[in-house]
Amino acid sequence: MADTTIKVRESGPYLITGDVTLTDCDGNPYPFSGTAALCRCGGSQTKPFCDGTHKTNGFSAVERATVAEAQ
Repeated sequence: MADTTIKVRESGPYLITGDVTLTDCDGNPYPFSGTAALCRCGGSQTKPFCDGTHKTNGFSAVERATVAEAQ
């Protein structure tokens, strides 16, 4: 089984590397292998994928993960 990683880019997309199946809200699967960038700024014209719009729309994000207590 290949490893899958998700890297948070500074004020940029989530960079996913590995074997992944992205499933949309209608249940349609979109499997891919390799690397994909998912939009976090909300401005991409190719959602859910990043098109680089975050570089020009002033997007600023929190890059550090915080651990929430299990409920």
